[in-house]
Amino acid sequence: MAYRMPAEWEPHAATWIAWPHHEPDWPGKLDAIPWVYAEIVRALAPTETVHVLCQDAAIQEQARAALVAHGVAADRYLLHLVPTDRVWLRDSAPTVVARDAGGAALVRWRFNAWAKYDNYAQDARVGDAVARITGLPVIEAARPDGRGPAVLEGGAIDTNGEGIVMVTEECLLSDQQIRNPGLDRDGYEQLFRDYLGARQTLWLGAGCAGDDTHGHVDDVARFVAPDIVVLAYEPDPADDNHASSEDNLRRLQLAAGDAGALQIVTLPYPSPVTMNGQRLPASYANFYIANGIVIVPTFNDPRDRDALATLGRVMPDRRVVGIHAVDLVWGYGTLHCLTQQEPAVGAAGQ
Repeated sequence: MAYRMPAEWEPHAATWIAWPHHEPDWPGKLDAIPWVYAEIVRALAPTETVHVLCQDAAIQEQARAALVAHGVAADRYLLHLVPTDRVWLRDSAPTVVARDAGGAALVRWRFNAWAKYDNYAQDARVGDAVARITGLPVIEAARPDGRGPAVLEGGAIDTNGEGIVMVTEECLLSDQQIRNPGLDRDGYEQLFRDYLGARQTLWLGAGCAGDDTHGHVDDVARFVAPDIVVLAYEPDPADDNHASSEDNLRRLQLAAGDAGALQIVTLPYPSPVTMNGQRLPASYANFYIANGIVIVPTFNDPRDRDALATLGRVMPDRRVVGIHAVDLVWGYGTLHCLTQQEPAVGAAGQ
């Protein structure tokens, strides 16, 4: 059976998030983070259902209270008691794909917490919970070389929904090979053909400065239409993002002919955001596209306005809403990292 990963702008049945609870992800700032999440749900709820995974009954009540305080209608979200180690559902949740025979399915990748943390047993079971709640069938992604399950996170892939997948070499082909040791470029492209319906893979170079996922593409480049990519670009040669964004721009320009009249639009980076002297992966490219709306991380930066305006131009059919993310990015992720879309997949071919 063939599968297709819908583009993020295609109609959604729902958005999935997990309510924040793990203090080490936001050292000294956890008290502020639930209010950011409530604002995210408030923005999304008018146009799609939001499923919220809650660590325990106390977190569930905290989430409910915050959503009530933000005026979110009770029939626009569902709270589920599903334990998680962390809340980055873009990476721990399965990828919803359309089946050529009709209907949707969940592609479950093996999750290894970016080969960074030891405590990820609960996150590794998020796919089971999503399958139970949605009733969708599960496809266990396997390496094309027969060497077991395929390790991948949703933040490592982006698609135009029409057969093009975009990734970075830093994430998938780095010397550490932290996801699928021994799997080469051809192997990944076969993996994407098998489970995402990809006929072409665009390989960028590196991710953004401060990224602790080893170069996820969703902090540097995103499709916003079948033929439009927005690229985070830093013009200052003294900035750590300059060389990598120059390289990624050149790669996209070279790929544009092969991809067929691909338009490249640049987004600024915000000024560097740091925590205890360490740079954080602050990027406007970590936006999330939902039904009728795009939510965009903002950083109390003069460049916020340029980023919002650029995204408004390339997605004129959606409201573009900024969400304050200076506190959120202390967890090394923002809006795209914490969300996972459930496309509205119906009849065959959709």
